[in-house]
Amino acid sequence: MKNAAKTIAWFVTSGWLLGAGPLPAQDATFVTRSLTVESAQKAAQAALKKCRDDSYQVAVAVVDRSGVTQVMLRDRFAGPHTPRMAADKAWSAVTFRTNTADLEQATRPGMPQSGIRQRPRVTAVAGGMIIEGAGALLGGIGVSGAPRGDLDDICAKAGIAAVRDSIDF
Repeated sequence: MKNAAKTIAWFVTSGWLLGAGPLPAQDATFVTRSLTVESAQKAAQAALKKCRDDSYQVAVAVVDRSGVTQVMLRDRFAGPHTPRMAADKAWSAVTFRTNTADLEQATRPGMPQSGIRQRPRVTAVAGGMIIEGAGALLGGIGVSGAPRGDLDDICAKAGIAAVRDSIDF
C-alpha cells in the first residue's frame, strides 16, 4: 500500500497523471491588456462632455482592469462627494465584472448577494460600467453627479463610445 501511494504521488507531482509535463516558461506567465492613459483620458473627457451637454456637473473616473484609478475629472460645480463616488463606481464595475446598474439589481435587500453592499468601496448604483475590448476586460468608467444613476450611465456610455474603435481589434 505504501508503494502504491508513493507511485501515485510521483505521478501527480510529475504531471503524468494529469497528462501534463513540467510547465515551459511561457506557460508560467500571462499577458493582459489594459487601457492606455490616453484612452482612459479620452473616455473620461467624452463622458464629462456628454454630461455637460446635458447640463449635469459630474466627476468621471476611469480605472484600469485592476481597479486602480488612471484618470479623474471633476467639473467645477460637481459635489465634493462625486470624485470618490465615481471612482468607487468604476472600481465596483471592474471588481465584480458587471455594470453597477446590474449590481444594484442583484444586491437588493433579500437577494442572495445583498451582503456585498456592506463591503468597503462597493457602490451598487448605476453609473459604473466595464470597458471591454477584443473579449477582454480593459477597465471601468464611473460617473457621479447627474440627478439619477441612469443619467450617469448615459454619460459613461458616451465615454466608452469615444474609445470603442481603438479598443475593438
